[in-house]
Amino acid sequence: MANHKSALKRIRQNNKRRLHNRYYARTMRNALKSFRSLTDKKEAEEKLSQVVSFIDRLAKKNVIHKNKASNLKSKLMKQANSLS
Repeated sequence: MANHKSALKRIRQNNKRRLHNRYYARTMRNALKSFRSLTDKKEAEEKLSQVVSFIDRLAKKNVIHKNKASNLKSKLMKQANSLS
């Protein structure tokens, strides 16, 4: 166990941030899953901008890495374009 006040505070901060990041990472995965299940091209195009915006915000806040964000967006674009 930590012996210093600052170390105890650091533990509290890390736990708080971990929970916050887990929530947003889970929310992103749910959004991706719901997007991937779409079959209508028009609906997918509408939802694509929302999902891409959400991914960009998470990358900006360092919840996910910027390269992971760009890989996810690329795969989403490919899928949206492949729908008929």
